[in-house]
Amino acid sequence: MMYFDLIDKLKGHFDSDPIINTTTKGDIFKIDLSKQSIFPLCHIIVNDVTFQESIISYSVSIIAMDVVDFSKEEGDAFNGNNNEDYVLNTMLQVQNRVYDLLRRGDLHTDKFQVDGTPNCEPFTDRFENVVAGWTQSLTIIVPNDGTIC
Repeated sequence: MMYFDLIDKLKGHFDSDPIINTTTKGDIFKIDLSKQSIFPLCHIIVNDVTFQESIISYSVSIIAMDVVDFSKEEGDAFNGNNNEDYVLNTMLQVQNRVYDLLRRGDLHTDKFQVDGTPNCEPFTDRFENVVAGWTQSLTIIVPNDGTIC
């Protein structure tokens, strides 16, 4: 169970997610985020890896984001004139779904499991488009099947 296995399993999950249009990995700034057609987008970053006797721990950041749409009508002070709350709600559902699959679903059964408690941090307007979403930081552990032979 190495890097390819982890990336392929996560990509497979997000590719089959009914909300996500595009799954990417690596450096987020190498993606042409000015294209509206790629959203909603899930981006996977493997931050670091720790080897232990019987497990490998992957520190992973998963970014789920969508474009914020603005209405021509004036909104109120609480809701504004955009769908930012809707985007945040939907992208948080995407994050919760992958967490549940790692905790007790298909990914867990395939020996990809969450270690500790993940953290989700909201963001708005990080990139060229006005986007919103969540970055989930988590540790995924897998069996260390490596041998010294």
